[in-house]
Amino acid sequence: MGAPSDRAPSDRAPGDTALGDGQMGDRAMLAALDAEIAPGGDAAAQDTAFPPLPEDRFLDRERSWLAFNERVLELAEDPATPLLERANFLSIFASNLDEFFMVRVAGLKRRIATGVATRSLTGRPPGEVLEDIWSVAREQLARQATCYQREVNPLLAEQGIHLLRWPDLAEHEQTTLFSLFRKRIFPVLTPLAVDPAHPFPYISGLSLNLAVVVRNPATGHRHFARVKVPPLLSRFLEVSPRRFVPVEDVIAAHLEELFPGMVVLAHHVFRVTRNEDLEVEEDDTENLIQALEKELLRRRFGPPVRLEVEESIDSEVLDLLVRELKIRREEVIAVPGPLDLTGLHSIAGIDRPELKYPKFVAGTHRDLAEVESASAPDIFAALRTRDVLLHHPYDSFSTSVQAFLEQAAADPDVLAIKQTLYRTSGDSPIVDALIDAAESGKQVLVLVEIKARFDEHANIKWARKLEESGCHVVYGLVGLKTHCKLSLVVRQEGEDLRRYAHVGTGNYHPKTARVYEDLGLLTADPDVGADLSDLFNRLSGYSRREHYRRLLVAPRSLREGLVSRIGREIEHHRAGRPAWVRFKSNSIVDEAVIDALYRASQAGVPVDIWVRGICALRPGVPGLSENVRVRSVLGRFLEHSRVYAFAAGGEAEVWLGSADLMHRNLDRRIEVLVRVTDPAHRSTLTRLLAAGTSDTTESWHLDSEGHWRRHATDEDGQPLRRVQEMLIEARRKRRGTSS
Repeated sequence: MGAPSDRAPSDRAPGDTALGDGQMGDRAMLAALDAEIAPGGDAAAQDTAFPPLPEDRFLDRERSWLAFNERVLELAEDPATPLLERANFLSIFASNLDEFFMVRVAGLKRRIATGVATRSLTGRPPGEVLEDIWSVAREQLARQATCYQREVNPLLAEQGIHLLRWPDLAEHEQTTLFSLFRKRIFPVLTPLAVDPAHPFPYISGLSLNLAVVVRNPATGHRHFARVKVPPLLSRFLEVSPRRFVPVEDVIAAHLEELFPGMVVLAHHVFRVTRNEDLEVEEDDTENLIQALEKELLRRRFGPPVRLEVEESIDSEVLDLLVRELKIRREEVIAVPGPLDLTGLHSIAGIDRPELKYPKFVAGTHRDLAEVESASAPDIFAALRTRDVLLHHPYDSFSTSVQAFLEQAAADPDVLAIKQTLYRTSGDSPIVDALIDAAESGKQVLVLVEIKARFDEHANIKWARKLEESGCHVVYGLVGLKTHCKLSLVVRQEGEDLRRYAHVGTGNYHPKTARVYEDLGLLTADPDVGADLSDLFNRLSGYSRREHYRRLLVAPRSLREGLVSRIGREIEHHRAGRPAWVRFKSNSIVDEAVIDALYRASQAGVPVDIWVRGICALRPGVPGLSENVRVRSVLGRFLEHSRVYAFAAGGEAEVWLGSADLMHRNLDRRIEVLVRVTDPAHRSTLTRLLAAGTSDTTESWHLDSEGHWRRHATDEDGQPLRRVQEMLIEARRKRRGTSS
């Protein structure tokens, strides 16, 4: 399908106000909502039901993302955050910003260059949006450098963890590194000269490089050369216990070895960020894997969007880099060294538990735990008794979802397994279980999303490995990414077939399941099983089913399903019945959903939004959104689950699943929400949403101008409770353990 390839895959294009494919126009959707919730349902009554919504009702999407990353930076700056966790948050901040430039900024630059960028939701021209991004990014990078140099690095040194530069090393340490350089680094270095016979070399994205200036003593001529820091080397080399030095410093100290007979005059570290977006025209492609592999090769040569240099760089060298890379001066960011603090992730992994969050090991969910023996629980037997609501990482992934699939693969009564894979780990036990199932003769269908951004290579590898083992591998529907998280197991039980299912909010990734907060529903409910059978048939065949029993599925029914339920809350409120809306999402950008929430607020319905990242909704605007509160929670775990709950007149209606409230999710992906029917599970989820949006728990609050303010203490200055710590404590009490 052509449409996705000319849009930034992380959402719609920055500055593009057009609604996504298959979405009703803003006015049409709003009119439909007004007609539904106006007294008597008369469309003609909409003008009297609500006033027109203001033009400036949306916050800027790019600024909102930058504000999210600023919250990550605030955790790194917070002295109350354990020291090695502060280093880790500095790494996460840097990694987030790299991806933002590779995708969002690159997409905006491309659209400006081709003349297709339009004004943003806030009405700003695209050039102004880009200038704003650069201004905010520079300010944040300066804060990051200050936090590292003046706070985190000195505090690490006080704890015996030294991140040093070459001149700070002792003489014997420099001698040790010289030996290391000759044995392990020198053989893999390739200095590239730049002169009339040697064109300026290609600089790969996110690689660290040394710009070297040398002089020929025989002629007196100065020359420029580039030395790439090999990416397989450790970012920080440990020269002696707990004493580290950046690898580029070691290379720089031995440049004479690379340029014998020349005089090394200067060296400067630089780093280029390139457009890493993929464009695959699926409509014109017979073999999607082959097309994607070609595009992955082409991605390495995407145009540059950012040049990072150390502040000490020589002006002539900088001029040369700017000229040869064809990058504008305003796209250069100069910061104190070292560059690329994503490498702090390895430092954060040092075994110093007293400098980290207290250790927490997830336990088996109580409904799956085998009390009377040490044998693995029979998950199928448990699900025949009740649905199981999982909350990772507080509930173990390995003893729930992973065990579910491993048991299915080993069970001779299981006839078929159907599975979606968006991202998984390099040594995936999920993939191993699917391969075992296929090799034992079971029917195994795996839908691998090979267009999962930055995991394309890995997913192509998994797809081929699964095919070789006898699995039926498909790649979903043309033009749509398959982002839903689904497992379906078909089992012979006597004369009948029973279907067991898992619907989740997170990827089937055992490693990230230990640090990502996600929800999942394990169930043997016949309606869910029938729904997933129908959906998998649509994904692998030619079914056109659009309506399901307990599912909302994008791109057809999910947006409309949520908007209509928001409208029903207005009806309940007017009738004097309990009415509220509580959403938990990674991002909320979709105009139709936001407008529906504005209408609910105008009608007097309380709306609570718990968002991790982007939020284009303005809360607290008189006459528009004074009944809307927006909160954000960041901490040791990455909040990743999506929950959509409604008071529904007294018996709450709750949905969970894979979909964020963005155009990409609602228009260009297969996303699934499942309705939670167990009263205890609905209560658990509504209490979770209430805790995350409560004024008595720590969070960031969004105001009507788009500013986020952290609320970490009460009126007496006492620390507020943290939702994640509360959940950890609850699990420990349940298991009767203190660790």
